[in-house]
Amino acid sequence: MGRGARQTEIISFKADPELTAAMRGIPNRSEFIRAAILAALDGVCPVCRGTGILTGHQQSHWREFSRAHSLEQCGTCQTPRLVCHAGEEPRDPAPDTGDGT
Repeated sequence: MGRGARQTEIISFKADPELTAAMRGIPNRSEFIRAAILAALDGVCPVCRGTGILTGHQQSHWREFSRAHSLEQCGTCQTPRLVCHAGEEPRDPAPDTGDGT
């Protein structure tokens, strides 16, 4: 293999009949699947990596982070967003609910 050549790895997965039927007619299913996976990974939480659960260490880091940041609803699109309060009066950390949030 020459310099700069990328090694590829084959990854396979099982697909139910509905998914198989939905993908019929897609000319390059491998490329479609790669693009879909990359798009999904782009939207994964960088902290929990999509698990929805924070480890004890991550919870500790989150509490520290939340002292200068808050989760607020966007006034335009109504979705939650992180807002930085650095340079403002120190805030109390988010309460520990004991459920990992």
